[in-house]
Amino acid sequence: MGYMIEVEGLKKYYKIAKRDKGLMQTMRGLFKRKYEIRKAVDDISFQIKKGEIVGFIGPNGAGKSTTIKMLSGILYPDEGKLGVNGFVPYKQRKQYVKNIGVVFGQKTQLNWDLPLIESFELMKFIYKIPQEKYEENLHKFVKLLDMEDFINQPVRQLSLGQRMRGDIVAALLHSPEVVFFDEPTIGLDVVAKEKIRGFIKYMNKTEQTTIIFTTHDMQDIEKVCDRLIIIDSGKKVYDGSIDEIKTKYAYSKTVEMLLEDGTKQVQTFDVRKVPMNEVMEKLFAQYHIKDIAICEPEIDAIIRDIYEGRVLLDTNSIGGVHA
Repeated sequence: MGYMIEVEGLKKYYKIAKRDKGLMQTMRGLFKRKYEIRKAVDDISFQIKKGEIVGFIGPNGAGKSTTIKMLSGILYPDEGKLGVNGFVPYKQRKQYVKNIGVVFGQKTQLNWDLPLIESFELMKFIYKIPQEKYEENLHKFVKLLDMEDFINQPVRQLSLGQRMRGDIVAALLHSPEVVFFDEPTIGLDVVAKEKIRGFIKYMNKTEQTTIIFTTHDMQDIEKVCDRLIIIDSGKKVYDGSIDEIKTKYAYSKTVEMLLEDGTKQVQTFDVRKVPMNEVMEKLFAQYHIKDIAICEPEIDAIIRDIYEGRVLLDTNSIGGVHA
């Protein structure tokens, strides 16, 4: 089976100068540097089919940004193979970048002094987008993202949410088959986040755009992505569905009870230690319960437990091929 993105045994090392303590050691270091090798990405493999939206997450320093930079052709790997839509990104960068879109939430590709519409015209020229295709995409995107009121304003006058919508349109005007989103909702209010999430889902559904989505906002992942890849310390530690990670690793459950006397009780249990059927039996024996609800932990809490080592992931969940 062909894949849109194929990564095999990807590794990236950084050489970092070591600093010795003491004046004499520091002086010696000026003439003879000592280095240590840090593995930013350590033997990562995965495949992504056309039309998948994959959340790609990890704690700070995990190696996710380095991986995305290799996938987008900015960095070259030290070892391993990678291919995206038939291209080897770091070898065929000029041709490759014309076939992808990249959106960085903290860095704009728009011209700060130009009206937004002129930045889009510039993108049409850079990517050599046919006029008919350009007008079709521009009209559709502007309407979907409610941009009519500010499309003629200079970029410097736009709010963060408006500028982010502009960056997304600029990245998609040439109809790329693969798009990398890096923190596209960072700093935005709830309404702006929902609009961007909805637009990404729409593009994926109607155009079968393949999307890799990196973010620290787990609501982005839960509402946009079907599949999740987690990396930590340069290694892949999970590759599977969001539903699976909730089912397998939601160890704590909260029971909210409304008692017959009108009072409320809330209790949290670790299902690894006490099965839920035993919990329910004990609660009904202990209380006069009028109504009861079992609450699953938020995805944020599960991911935080994984990052902090409180959850041991099943190594069978990290195979290189996702069926």
